[in-house]
Amino acid sequence: MILAYICAGWCAVILILNYTSVGLMSRKCRARARNLPPPEDAPPVSIVRPLRGLETFSEETLGATFDLDYPNYEIVFCVQSPNDPVIPLVERLMAAHPEREARLLVGDDYVSANPKLNNCVKGWEAARHHHVILADSNALPPRDYIQTMLAAFRDNTAMSVSMPIGSRPAGFWATVECAILNTFQARWQYGAEAIGAAFAQGKNMMWRRDVLDRAGGIRALASEIAEDAASTKVIRAQGMDVRLVDMPFEQPLGKRTAREVYSRHVRWARLRRATFPAHYVPEFMNGSFAAIVLGAYAAVQLDGSISTVALVTTLIVFSLHGGEIWLARVCGFPLDWRTPFALIVRDLMLPVMFIDALIYDDFVWHGAEMTVREAEETTG
Repeated sequence: MILAYICAGWCAVILILNYTSVGLMSRKCRARARNLPPPEDAPPVSIVRPLRGLETFSEETLGATFDLDYPNYEIVFCVQSPNDPVIPLVERLMAAHPEREARLLVGDDYVSANPKLNNCVKGWEAARHHHVILADSNALPPRDYIQTMLAAFRDNTAMSVSMPIGSRPAGFWATVECAILNTFQARWQYGAEAIGAAFAQGKNMMWRRDVLDRAGGIRALASEIAEDAASTKVIRAQGMDVRLVDMPFEQPLGKRTAREVYSRHVRWARLRRATFPAHYVPEFMNGSFAAIVLGAYAAVQLDGSISTVALVTTLIVFSLHGGEIWLARVCGFPLDWRTPFALIVRDLMLPVMFIDALIYDDFVWHGAEMTVREAEETTG
């Protein structure tokens, strides 16, 4: 009987934490017009975009970099191979926007097993300004992109980041990815920020250059297999913080398959397990699965009837997913008839991915075969 009360209490704690994170994110990410003006003393900013290959939305995501409402910024595109098919697109965009200061750098600087970091090295070293944004190729910057990232800075802030918000899902599995990215991963990041424990996230990162330079420059990020994990540790080692922007930026998804969604997110789970193992362990409580198991066990022990167990399970699912659907509506995230089913599928995937990431080390990243053992060997 005591165990039943413990399980009921544990279930209640999980529910309260979920509701709290929903409230925290809704305050910072409520949908509104994207028209934040640049600050009067707008500092010059460098945007470094590592590229590899053409993606469904490449022309739009890269083209948007030229249309930002900001008075003084440079763009540095980075490509590893001179034969990369993205190069003609970049050259065409640069020719169409001669008013923008933009460069394309080609070459590979091997500093780690992380191909993205290797691609960024030349861009970071060529960047001319104190504030440097590292932005993935599939991130879609809005017009007020730079000033939104600057607005997150405080005196002790080393970096501002935006979580990727999945948009334009085509098909059910892209909707599942929205359920993972938008009202799950982003929500918990805002919860972590509220207690001063935000993590860098590699989709959109604005650095104060002096902070990373004190640690040895961008090559210092080779200390971890994931550059955002290394960034978090560099920043915390200097007693500084990561902060999240108020309105996170889109990542257009298009069509996704089940295999693509699973492999991408289990890869991230393996990286989290390798780089922040103590933070990874509590992830088994993510989603509704743990709450349902705990609540159902308590119901069986305290009442014993099937109807009570079914009622408890239904209430847990409806309350958790109802909160996420409300959050998606408030924040203007994609929301349609597929969303409730996508939330259920996501919550079934989460415990499987948690165990998978504990057991297996290897993954493929942009065509490169990698293993999280490289991270453990580097840090250990």
